[in-house]
This record gives sequence, C-alpha cells and structure tokens, in this order.
Amino acid sequence: MKTLVYSAKNFEIPYLEKANRRKHKLSFTKAPLSSKTVIQSVGYKAISIFSADEASFITIEKLKELGVNYIALRSVGYDNVNLRAAKRLSIKVANVPAYSPNAIAEHAVSLLLSLNRNIVESNRRVKLFNFDINNLVGFDLKNKTIGIIGTGKIGSVFAKIMHGFECNLLGHDIFENDDLVKQFNLRYTTLDDLCKKSDIISLHVPLNSDTHQLIDEELISKMKEGVIIINTARGAVINTEHIIEGLKNNKIGALGIDVYENESGIFFNDLSQCIPDDDLLIKLNAMPNVLITGHHAFLTEEALTNIAETTIYNLDCWNEGKETDNELTV
Repeated sequence: MKTLVYSAKNFEIPYLEKANRRKHKLSFTKAPLSSKTVIQSVGYKAISIFSADEASFITIEKLKELGVNYIALRSVGYDNVNLRAAKRLSIKVANVPAYSPNAIAEHAVSLLLSLNRNIVESNRRVKLFNFDINNLVGFDLKNKTIGIIGTGKIGSVFAKIMHGFECNLLGHDIFENDDLVKQFNLRYTTLDDLCKKSDIISLHVPLNSDTHQLIDEELISKMKEGVIIINTARGAVINTEHIIEGLKNNKIGALGIDVYENESGIFFNDLSQCIPDDDLLIKLNAMPNVLITGHHAFLTEEALTNIAETTIYNLDCWNEGKETDNELTV
C-alpha cells in the first residue's frame, strides 16, 4: 500500500523500514499533517500521522477528496483526529493502543526522582566544579502517598514501580483494577480525596471532554501544600495558567511534564535560535522547580519497535481487506 508518513522523525524511520520489510511503499515527510500540508498526500492510499498532527474535519474532507482511505496513527492518543468525520467519509483510522507502558511510566518516575532529589541543579553545579550541596535537600519516597489519576496500562505500571519504593498508593479511575488493589494495596478514592491526601500526583489519563483541564485552580486548592505534580499524559489535562499560579504561591512544590497544552509547532523542533512566542512556556521554563522534557517519554527502543510493528500491522490488515484489532472507526 502506498503510504505517506507525516511528521517522520529521523530516529523512527529505521524502525518503520525494518518493520515494513518492503511490503508497503513508504514515503516520509517531516511536515506535520494539517489543512495546508494535506496536499502532499496526493496519490497515496494511506497516511500515517503522529500525536501532534492535525486531522480536523476540514483536513479529513480533503484527504477523502485526494483518495486517502486509511489513517494509521503512530500513537495511543487520537484526540487530534476527528473520528466522526472519518467514519462519515469511510476513512478507516487505527492507533497503537499499547506500545510500551513501561516507557511512559518509567519516564514519569524519572521526572519525579529528578525533581525530588534536585538532580538537574546538582549536576549543573558539578559541571562548574561547584560541589556545594546546600539547598539540594529532598525527601524519602518511602511512606509517601502517591495519587495516580488514571490506572490503565501506564498508570498500572507506575503504581507497581511506586509500590517498590514502599509508597502508599491512591488511585482514581472510572474503571477499577482489582489486581492493583490486591497485589499493591492501592486504594481507589474520589478525585477530591486523592488531591487532599497525596504528596505526589501523577497523571495517566487520555485527553477527552471529561479530562480536559482536569487539574484546575479548584482541584489545586484542595491539594497538600508543596505537592509534586507529574504529567506524562496529555498537556491539556492540566490548566497551565492555574498550575503556574500554584507554583508561584508555593501550593505546588514542583512540576514535571513531558507534555504541554500548546506544544503543537513547538515540541519536536529545534527553536534554540528563535525562542517561541509563548508566555506560559517561557514562565514554566524559567522556574527552578519545573522540569520539562519535550514529549519523549515514549522514546525507547522497545516502544519504537512496537509502534513501527503495530503501524505496519494496521496497514497489512487494510491492504488485505481485513479489519485491524486497533480500528477506531468501527
């Protein structure tokens, strides 16, 4: 199947080519999908897009006009795709539902440990041969209460890791995981109660109408003084303005994020020579108790292999006239 891969990154192309085994005719473009770049898909039966690409109603309509019948996502999330439009126009869409929960969960733990133990500042000093350790005090994770919002595949792995640190686990999800309760003593509770009792809160929910800006000033006001918040889910799950205010008044002790609500057009690009015109990001980046990584929690060999293999599997199914297990438009 002739397929155009949008937002193709140098690091992922070898994985896609290896998984493909020359079965499909893949072409790669660094450009993200949008209503402006959709014209590049002329002559292609399928496209593959990433989480920052934009498949709005208008873009979907243009894809159909250009003869594209399939969209293979290289991500778990699909909030960037208008599925209603795709269904109406008979364009099939599939995602990669679980490429590596460990990659994301382990990255969340990395953010937490780096913030708590002031790793970035400590290393900055040592690079300057300054071995002063004043103002680098952290705390033991043992016996701390960890609030996990979203206990699906990624949240479950995060819970298991934190159980290993001998933490007390609180969970909130519309679906409760009995295994987490039995094996790791996680206790499910309300969102308000979780916020009131947690020393650390980690977010592992999809972005939808219920979770959009879930963490706002109202919930923040209920949190413990000095709470640490970790977000490796979606940027818009938190209200960035409210988070900044919480950081300013010390309600929030530290913030670790791999995602940002306005990251489109910023993340995955080298903007070191032209600082983005984004006041919220600039404010966050200037705060010493904020650690930001550029949406690379997924960036492990295992995850890239699974993403590539599942993407090619979805194309294989469509090419053979079958439905893929990962279909979102059934």
